[in-house]
Formats: sequence, C-alpha cells, structure tokens
Amino acid sequence: MIPASFDYVRPESVDEALEALTDAGEDAKIIAGGQSLMPLLRMRLAMPDTLIDLDRLDSLRDVRDDGDAIVIGALATHHRVLRDPLVRAHAPLLVRATAKVADPAVRHRGTFGGALAHADPASDLPAVAVALDAELLARSARGERRIPAADFFVDWMTSALEPDELLTGIRVPKPGEGWGVHYEKFHRTAQAWAIVGVACAVRRDDGRVGDARVALTNMGPVPVRCRAVEEALAGGAAIRDAAELAAEGTEPPSDLDGSAEYRTHLAAVLTARALAAAAAV
Repeated sequence: MIPASFDYVRPESVDEALEALTDAGEDAKIIAGGQSLMPLLRMRLAMPDTLIDLDRLDSLRDVRDDGDAIVIGALATHHRVLRDPLVRAHAPLLVRATAKVADPAVRHRGTFGGALAHADPASDLPAVAVALDAELLARSARGERRIPAADFFVDWMTSALEPDELLTGIRVPKPGEGWGVHYEKFHRTAQAWAIVGVACAVRRDDGRVGDARVALTNMGPVPVRCRAVEEALAGGAAIRDAAELAAEGTEPPSDLDGSAEYRTHLAAVLTARALAAAAAV
C-alpha cells in the first residue's frame, strides 16, 4: 500500500525538532531509522499529519561515559551499539540482546531509541532496559526529564512520552564487578520477533545467586520484571525452582505463534536457561 499524505519536516537541531513537535501537536510522528514506522505507514496503521525526520541530528548518535552510567544517544543504530567499546564494557546484556535484533540490514538502519519509543512488547530491547534499570531521557520545550524504564512502557505500543517530547538518550547504570548476563529468545524463524524472550543479569555470592534482575519479552502488553523470580533467588532457591515463578503476574497473549499457556511454559523454560547461562559466566 501507499502511505497517506503528510507534511514532511527535517530539522537541523534538537531545538528545531522540538519546535516542529510543538507545532504539529498529537498528529505528528517521529522517524529515525524507520524500520518499525515505515511498515505502519505503508499499511496505513499510522497516518500522521506531520512526519518529523531526525536523520540530521548527529548529536543524538553518540555514546558517552556519565560516571556511574553510560548514556546512549537515541539515534545510535543497533550496529553502533553492538560495537561501541563503552557499551561492550558496561552493558554486555545490551550487546547480547541487540545481536538478536532482526538482521544486519535492519541493525544498520534501526535505532536504539526508536526501538524503545516504539514500545512493541515483542521487541527485544524494552525488556533489557527494564532489567538494567535504565532511565530514558525525554526532552521538550519545558525541559528534560528522566523516565525509569519500568514506567516508560505504558501499554501495547504506548510509551510515557508526551506528544511534545523527544527521546534523546538512554542512561544505563554500570553494573559493577561480578555480574553475568544473558538474553534468551525463542522464535519460529531466524530474525523473527520473540515469541518469548528473557533478559537477565546475575551476581554470584559464595557459589550461589546473590542478586538477579530478570525481565520478560512478549509476556504482556509491556515488558515484565520478574520480581518473584528475583526474590526467590535472593532467598536461596535453586535456579530451576525460581524459574517456575517467571510467569507470575504476566498477561501473555494468544496468537498464531502460540497460546498464552504455551508462552507461560516457555517463560519458565527460557528463564531457567537464561539464569543458568548468566550464572556460569
């Protein structure tokens, strides 16, 4: 299909982009890499009055050290994230998950910030942001605010960004020493969306799991933090026993890829695999 007609704006700076957002109001869409938005435009599932292209905002592509965290520009491509030395040193879970995003062609065009702002619960990176306690940096003419990843994803493909706000970066805390990480993804075909995915980070203490962070992909309308699993592990439970609690509090969908019951089973199996792999690092 052919997209519906729209006005096209290509700002030269963040301030110009914010001005365009303010002028367009709720009828605007932002395009960065375009890997998620373009199909929606072509199918007319999205029909904005104004399309704001961020391609010229090079200041949002950098990755920088911010003391106890790293800040990844929203326009950094998946390819850039995979190879950036700061990300590889301080956010290896992000590297593991990004390597499973689609295929090389998509990773060269798609952006880290775009994948998060799109807020698709089947996307790999939102669960990683939740597991890592990341903060998303949103800017508007009113100023900048930090949104915890746990609060950023509101509903299916709906984020906490206001209509006049632009996602400028993602702040990822440095984990410190002793953490192992893993991202386990189950999908029908190569490069497909996750039927279920598990992002986890584990710190061992005297031969057992002393601390863990676990979040699930595609087990509800938003990524799900597995507090029950984390608490069980902190209380001394074995990995396999703790993993049985993975689906607690989730709302898995039923679709052509699998029923809710199937996803519930997968969540436990994949969580056990992910935790065992992370603990072995």
